[in-house]
Amino acid sequence: MNLDRIVRLLGLRYATAALVLLALAALYGAASLSRPADRATAADTGRADPVRSAVSVCPGREGTRLTLQSAKTARTGGRADVVQAPDGSGIGSLTTPGGGWSKDLAQSKDSYTVWAHGAMAAGLEAEQTTHWPGGKDRGLAGLRCARPGTDLWFLGPGPVAAESVQLHLTNVDAQPATVDVTALSGEGPLDTADGRGTPVPPYSTKVVTVGESAEGLGDIVKTAADLGLRVRATTGRVAASLRVRIAEGKGIEWVPLSPAPGTSLIVPGVPGGEGRRRLLVAVPDQEDATVKVQVITQNGAFAPQGQDTVDAPAGTVTAVDLDRALGGKPAAVRLRSDRPILAGYAAERGADVAYGTATPALEGEGFGVVSDNRFDSTISLTAPHGAAAVRITPIGPQGPGTPQDVAVPSDRTVEVALKAPSGGEKGYGALIQPRPGSGPVHAARIQSTGKDEDLLLTALPITPALTALRLPSVGDGQGALLP
Repeated sequence: MNLDRIVRLLGLRYATAALVLLALAALYGAASLSRPADRATAADTGRADPVRSAVSVCPGREGTRLTLQSAKTARTGGRADVVQAPDGSGIGSLTTPGGGWSKDLAQSKDSYTVWAHGAMAAGLEAEQTTHWPGGKDRGLAGLRCARPGTDLWFLGPGPVAAESVQLHLTNVDAQPATVDVTALSGEGPLDTADGRGTPVPPYSTKVVTVGESAEGLGDIVKTAADLGLRVRATTGRVAASLRVRIAEGKGIEWVPLSPAPGTSLIVPGVPGGEGRRRLLVAVPDQEDATVKVQVITQNGAFAPQGQDTVDAPAGTVTAVDLDRALGGKPAAVRLRSDRPILAGYAAERGADVAYGTATPALEGEGFGVVSDNRFDSTISLTAPHGAAAVRITPIGPQGPGTPQDVAVPSDRTVEVALKAPSGGEKGYGALIQPRPGSGPVHAARIQSTGKDEDLLLTALPITPALTALRLPSVGDGQGALLP
């Protein structure tokens, strides 16, 4: 083969390749021109899809009351079933959108799982409340039944401040789960191999006592007065709840789940009255945080004298005494940080304790639901970013009661006593919803019974009801397949 022939052959091959590339480009260009004008872009936020199924776990343990409250939606149908343990026998059902269900249960070692489907799943609230008027476990304790997750945080007392700290882990799935438990303390991160790789078999609950076993971080955690506890599922997912018992007859409580770390947080529902109040700030980051602190009371927002800025070291839990700043007034706390943080409070009053955490705002069409209001129940409302208008509607066995419309001035906290609707003397639900045009509002429910040194209380942060899931937009390129 001579040189001229080789050149002609190569030219033909490259020309063919070029023609193929031109054809592909033309096809791609035609497809691009034929796409609709509202095609998905990187800036799209996706679409909201109504929640059609939901599961939550009530940890059980002691004689308790379980309650459900459904938020009435435009959709109908569906049901919510309560079963003992993740796959055990049924103990009750709710089939009426907008209705409620409750049952008092005897002491049991099993957890309870709520499975909801159809319209009933959207905005369903499940709570567990325990009232022991006397005895070694005297106290009033309540919690929102936990949804399964893979990365969960708690902020509360350690073994120095509580006689017992128990972490309840429930696997509602058919696949096994594996969990790593790690912790931050006032002295820094508790570096240990203990707490790693804890198995939670399918359809089971494991109770881990913090500080008393390798699964509970072992001896290293025994000197901690305050804890930031992290539960990470390395396989599967778990629902987690944290119970504390301060001492015999000195109070019991379930510590609420904290939201993910953030740089701008509102902690609502710090109860008023006598007793100690402490702000807890945890820094999971590897760099120190500088945190600006304001308290928001019925009289306005202000920085506590000498405590307006908190220097919080990396990997620690820092406690700030709020007694002098609050003077017994109900309040919320606003925090702004240059690093992501967790925040909550610890409150002592009478013979009991309560714990709170930062919450997302109720705003727009969002609303909150509480399902078990008894004794003396109040809703604490804080408007940190402009005036808010809120409607609180009690819901009893005979349907909704008379709504209360509440105005919350900007940078103020307002407490509203709940009024039982007809037939709700033994317990009722409530819907908390911002009115059109309202600014964002942060809320918590405080429940108490008794007086003075015999007073018992519990706090429940109110979070936006889960009614829809935001699904990502579908793109027309290979990038849609990438995370």
